[in-house]
Amino acid sequence: MKKWTKEIEIDAPIDQVWGLLDGSLEDMQKIMPQVVDHKPVKVTDEGVGSIYRQKYKEGNRIQEYDVETLEFLNTPDKKKLKVGFTLTNMFEITTLYELSQLNDQKTMFTYTCTNRPLKSFLKLFLFLASDKIVVQFCERVKKVAEEDNKKINILVK
Repeated sequence: MKKWTKEIEIDAPIDQVWGLLDGSLEDMQKIMPQVVDHKPVKVTDEGVGSIYRQKYKEGNRIQEYDVETLEFLNTPDKKKLKVGFTLTNMFEITTLYELSQLNDQKTMFTYTCTNRPLKSFLKLFLFLASDKIVVQFCERVKKVAEEDNKKINILVK
């Protein structure tokens, strides 16, 4: 299994960043444009155990998989969402999004991704994998959240 973690400070309120991670399909697509559909299959009151069917576009192909909520926390100053899914019967993937409020306009975002190959021949590919995608994802979340925050501040003034 391979694990990557990246932490980044975002100049935006915690609830605004959270909306990108646990909000509407439209908000989710701002940071994950390859997700073309995200529909509930089973929703629990506490969040954990909820399952969503996602469609993900990779090139010309659309893949469909079920994403299960493994951890969920939503308090005013801390938020956490961990989901897991199996990709093409080859990889078991978990993603963990953690947000901590630093102040009214600053949020610490920690992103952790694990990838476990389900077939032994895939272990070599994972051995060679870098953290490039994790770094790019964190930078995209920061960019989108900060741009949205600027737009909101302009509208409020």
